[in-house]
Amino acid sequence: MIADPCLVTGAYGFLGRHVARLLAASGHRVVGLGHGSWGRTEWSEWGLASWHPTDVTLDALVTYGNEPGAIVHCAGGASVAFSMAHPYEDFRRTVDSTAAVLEFARLHARGARVVLASSAGVYGEVPAAPIPESAPCTPVSPYGAHKKMAEDLCRSFSKGGGLSTAVVRLFSVYGPGLRKQLLWDACERLARGENSFFGTGGEVRDWLHVEDAAALLVAALESASADCPVFNGGTGVGTSVRDVLGTLFEALGRTDKPNFSAQARTGDPSTLVADASRAFAVGWRPTYVWQDGISAFAAWHLAGAR
Repeated sequence: MIADPCLVTGAYGFLGRHVARLLAASGHRVVGLGHGSWGRTEWSEWGLASWHPTDVTLDALVTYGNEPGAIVHCAGGASVAFSMAHPYEDFRRTVDSTAAVLEFARLHARGARVVLASSAGVYGEVPAAPIPESAPCTPVSPYGAHKKMAEDLCRSFSKGGGLSTAVVRLFSVYGPGLRKQLLWDACERLARGENSFFGTGGEVRDWLHVEDAAALLVAALESASADCPVFNGGTGVGTSVRDVLGTLFEALGRTDKPNFSAQARTGDPSTLVADASRAFAVGWRPTYVWQDGISAFAAWHLAGAR
């Protein structure tokens, strides 16, 4: 049983606000903390009982954390490209903030269940797919390396500090409202009359709708323990970038096809597909078929991305 209040770090962000809304819909009182400027009406609509715009530091958590019964840590770096250009800032956002959350829980909320939103980027280049949670973690970008460090902190605080934690390694999260990464970049390029994309088009990803990602993070709260279980956040279905963009083009009403540069993007593995059996075993199931999700994203963008 998850006790109130529930604290969501990064609640202004794309993933965090969906987590907040889902927790609130389940009857929980949700406190949000992190970067972002939005009015009371908007953050209330996303399920927050209170919102505190601040860095995720130990001092801020002590001031605003309200002795939570659950913490979903969604704050942190969210871009491979950003981590390549600004590795120290990405470290600060991901590793420092995770250490602050765990120390806050250790000192002030020892009974809280803590779930870390991590990334499949921790795996790096894995020769076989789907990838089980037991696969070696050999990240190829600062982003992936910092997520792995954050995971290691969770395990350390669980074993040494008696915390109940869990980790969810999210794969390619998408959905209406996401103003970055492949789908958004593609829509913006096409709006400018451009039709050329990095890579070969054969890169394969496991596409997970944001509402399904949020549902897994909330479900993982029930499994948080001193053993720090790890769950892959994916559907188990791999789809090429070429197929995803082809579906996006059709949904946008285009008759042409995407062109690819054959130039790989530094830090991006060629294949990332989840073995999702561990998540399935705790009762979670994805509800979105990727084709439907891509079509919904296209409709959102065509409507003005509101």
